Amino acid sequence: MLKTLAAATAGLALMASAALAQAPAAPDLKTYASSADVQALIAKARKEHTNQPTVAETILSLAPYRIALEYRTAVGPAAVHEKEAELFYVIEGSATFTTGGKLKEEKRTNPTNLTGTGIEGGQSRAVAKGDFYIVPEGSPHQYTDIKGELILMSLHMPRGN
Repeated sequence: MLKTLAAATAGLALMASAALAQAPAAPDLKTYASSADVQALIAKARKEHTNQPTVAETILSLAPYRIALEYRTAVGPAAVHEKEAELFYVIEGSATFTTGGKLKEEKRTNPTNLTGTGIEGGQSRAVAKGDFYIVPEGSPHQYTDIKGELILMSLHMPRGN
């Protein structure tokens, strides 16, 4: 009986591992990206950005967090994320980054995000390769005066309900 139980357990383990090997990876789970992976994402973004100011590609994800590569070559809309702070790291390039103030021509894009054509008031600062900064939830933000291309890492950080 012990041999039968051991054989049955081994058979179940083998079937379970085969089933797991065939199961698709969770879409919100990517926990490692090499430097080569990031360079490939930059090349892909450069190729795909033709008619849009910003292209975003996922670098890593572990719900509810997503780290994105943002490739920007032109001024896009200003944004407000009402329930998420956002961390940025400048991988390459430089621009002017404005935070605070009030959105111009504000429009709701979904239940927790707003966009606008620009920002009235706020604080502007030059950002460049190697800079880190955080935008608190509810704060308008926008990149302007982009010099060539601006390549960023961004992390949206949910904060409360």
